[in-house]
Amino acid sequence: MRRRLFLATALAAIAGAASTRADPVRDFYAGPGKQMRFIIRTPPGGGYDLLSRLLARHIGRHIPGEPVVTPNNMPGGGGIVAANYMANVAPRDGSVISIVSQGLASDQALGLSSQLKADLRSFNWIANVDNSPQLLAVWHTSPTKTIADAMAHETTIGTTGAGSASVQYPAFYNNVLGTKFKMIFGYAGGADVDFAMEKGEVEGRGTNPYSDYMADRPNWIPDKLIIPLIQAGLVKEQAIPDTPLLADLPVKPADKPLVDFMSRAASVGRPLATTPGVPPERVAALRKAFEETLRDPEFIADARKEHAVLHTMQGLELASLIDTILTTSADIRARVKEAIEPKQSDVVK
Repeated sequence: MRRRLFLATALAAIAGAASTRADPVRDFYAGPGKQMRFIIRTPPGGGYDLLSRLLARHIGRHIPGEPVVTPNNMPGGGGIVAANYMANVAPRDGSVISIVSQGLASDQALGLSSQLKADLRSFNWIANVDNSPQLLAVWHTSPTKTIADAMAHETTIGTTGAGSASVQYPAFYNNVLGTKFKMIFGYAGGADVDFAMEKGEVEGRGTNPYSDYMADRPNWIPDKLIIPLIQAGLVKEQAIPDTPLLADLPVKPADKPLVDFMSRAASVGRPLATTPGVPPERVAALRKAFEETLRDPEFIADARKEHAVLHTMQGLELASLIDTILTTSADIRARVKEAIEPKQSDVVK
């Protein structure tokens, strides 16, 4: 009897020990001083930095083992430096995450930058943190009030220079929709364009997500200080129902695939990823942690304080979206590449 009792006790102890070791994901992320790094593609300040730091403050509580998540700014090349690091240098174990630059999916598809060494199809996508539509907007004093007005007369648009999304979108609208945006080059960043609009130097800004306006200038849209003329994305922002979605505007049938490409590219939004080669169970845990973070009351309160407006997309859906962009037929990609290049007559340097 004593022998059977001893054996039963031993087996129970072994089973209990095994159960405590049964979560390899927790074992990886747990431990004193265990840290994750959150790579941020910009310097401190601005939309990517604020959103990354917001997530970094909360997501660790929902990852098994509750690791500390440390922000690490890695600016350069419009997000290319951070993406190349994630793809080719960072540990491939789920200990590093990053919000990848929105424009890199179309950059890779169109072959815009030889400096981009990352293949976005190899990343493990956790979620799209925000896929708010991209807005082209003008200051309320501009005589341009609608996209029809922009087709009828010139409207000055502040941009950061050749190759940037702030140029690509208005150039695309000129070349495909027939607008007459006149692009003013030379502004250091979006905040400088905003200031130029306020001062009357330019009438509008080429592109900026709805969510970024609501975070950085939360009264501008509700108080009608800016007028969004067009929203690019797959889903219309319901808070501005009178602003047409790019996909809903009339274009030549041959140009519809170009519009579809740009709409998908705009919807890439703020794509959160971990590195290639991460074990599937850790990727699944990170995706689950993101979903749980969205429901966390502390996160919700913090996001509200930051005026963060998040329209999210699950990781598998995001991966499918990026794959669709990257596998667009060569002829459509060539035509899009041509359409996002501004005519010389549309540029003021």
